[in-house]
Amino acid sequence: MLQSLQRGGSPSQQAAVQVIVALDADVLLLTGIDYDLNGETVAALAEIVATAGAAYPYRLTLRPNTGIATGLDINGNGILAEPRDAQAYGRWAGESGMAILSRLPIDTENIRDFSAMLWQDLPENTRPPDTAATQLLSTSGHYEVPLRLPDGGSLRLLAYYASPPIFDGPEDRNGRRNHDEAALWLRLLAGDLPFKPPDPPFVILGQSNLDPADGDGRRQAITALLHHPALQDPAPRGSSGRVEPGQSGDPALDTALYPKIGGLRVDLVLPSKDLGITASGVLWPPDADPLAPILTTASRHHPVWVDIAR
Repeated sequence: MLQSLQRGGSPSQQAAVQVIVALDADVLLLTGIDYDLNGETVAALAEIVATAGAAYPYRLTLRPNTGIATGLDINGNGILAEPRDAQAYGRWAGESGMAILSRLPIDTENIRDFSAMLWQDLPENTRPPDTAATQLLSTSGHYEVPLRLPDGGSLRLLAYYASPPIFDGPEDRNGRRNHDEAALWLRLLAGDLPFKPPDPPFVILGQSNLDPADGDGRRQAITALLHHPALQDPAPRGSSGRVEPGQSGDPALDTALYPKIGGLRVDLVLPSKDLGITASGVLWPPDADPLAPILTTASRHHPVWVDIAR
């Protein structure tokens, strides 16, 4: 990804830059961006974005669990060191991680990283009994990242990027993991983990990879998160006018479009109750809008945005 950006970017990367500029968010969480130790990839992206008209002076790369070797035959095929034998699927350590672009200063000294939690240590977890004791829960990661506000206060971003609840067998390993990645936030808010709950105001945001109404997966945890008394679900809506006759969810809430599956709501922004929500949406315009083909080229996912006020 870094080499591609240094050459000016692939068509999808160039389209993503146009989407970021059009979105014009003060703070942006990116998922599916490769991690490197010195943050060169996100710096290269931010430089192109700045040249296109949107400056983000503060950047943070969040190391994922993808590609981290376990030394175990996780998928049970008798071959070691394959992508599915890592702590989370990855052809190399750092593939498909997360990054933050911000116009607000990032309080890097007070970041909390929950990504080293063992799956078996999550209270009321649903892990399969034969899962290795050394298996981490987080696919990409669970992070609390404080931003410094102009009035001297902080806004904490609780960022995550979960495993898709598919690509497994009858043991439903990925489905269980996806469920428990959402449940980590429930346990943190309830004070059931060896970490204190986040101080408000905060926002849970990221790629849940699970629609609360349609598609595959275990919906209990994501449904509980969407209705949690400490959170607000602004239910951001797009304006594409799409219909999904075979689904039960509202297509206007969809954030991604998958071949053979259709639209799903798999990306979330959930502010804490003490924050005011002035507007929200999914950047998903009608097909006739000039931005529509650019969004399709950039990603199957569409940006979810929420305007908040203290």
